[in-house]
Amino acid sequence: MKRIKSFNNSYPLLYLIATPIGNLGEFSSRAIEVINEMDIIAAEDTRNTSDLLHKFQIKKPLISLREHNEIEASNNLIKEIKNGKKVAYMSDAGYPGISDPGYLLTKLCIENDIAVSTISGSSAFINALVSSSIDTSHFYFHGFLSPKVNEAKEELESLKDKRETLIFYESPHRISQTLKLLLEVLGNRNISLQRELTKINEEKIYGNLQEVAYIDENSLKGEMVIVVEGNKNEISYSENEIKEKVKYFTDRNMSKKDAIDTVSEIYQIRKNQIKDIIK
Repeated sequence: MKRIKSFNNSYPLLYLIATPIGNLGEFSSRAIEVINEMDIIAAEDTRNTSDLLHKFQIKKPLISLREHNEIEASNNLIKEIKNGKKVAYMSDAGYPGISDPGYLLTKLCIENDIAVSTISGSSAFINALVSSSIDTSHFYFHGFLSPKVNEAKEELESLKDKRETLIFYESPHRISQTLKLLLEVLGNRNISLQRELTKINEEKIYGNLQEVAYIDENSLKGEMVIVVEGNKNEISYSENEIKEKVKYFTDRNMSKKDAIDTVSEIYQIRKNQIKDIIK
């Protein structure tokens, strides 16, 4: 176990900085203040980050950290931080690590006793969720499905029984295929398809998958967020399945109480009912 105070001077520090997903007015004054204090800015795309910083009259040394060099670049940044450099990481839009690089760098920092602090900002999936008119009390963010149809189907099969609202990202050239896959595997659920969030052409489409899956794909431009209603059908189960599921969690060092709580949430059945089954 580790307990690291982000702003305790005995620890070096990495900043993760969320960037605007469209409207530059959402770049916070705190983000700008922190960037101005940095020695090095690591970025998913140095060209885009350079353009962003230029708009705020900031000039800093930039280092590329993207999917194809993530391991090497992360290790190099760890060395720079240990040598006393002030370092921040910015992905292209939204939060580092959310369908973007950043997870590995964060993991290595924690392993090397380097504090990590996040500067808040825009998040496409949160923006979409809260304006979707679909249940926000529990949700599951999946990000991008596999571009391979069979693999995407397998991913959706594993998600179709989830009661939580499902959230996906998608690009315009795959949106039609993905919407039809969602309809095929999940059935005709309520959906909100949102595109160009915070930009001048922001559009939000509300309906069901049967309707939305057949919209003219040429009218769907820009990066998109798909918010889909969770499974509202009754989940069938056997007593043996309940026993096996509880055992699965307890075998992985979960307490019996927590295992029962988890299974109760998965199958939407009372905890006392589960206790009676596993006696």
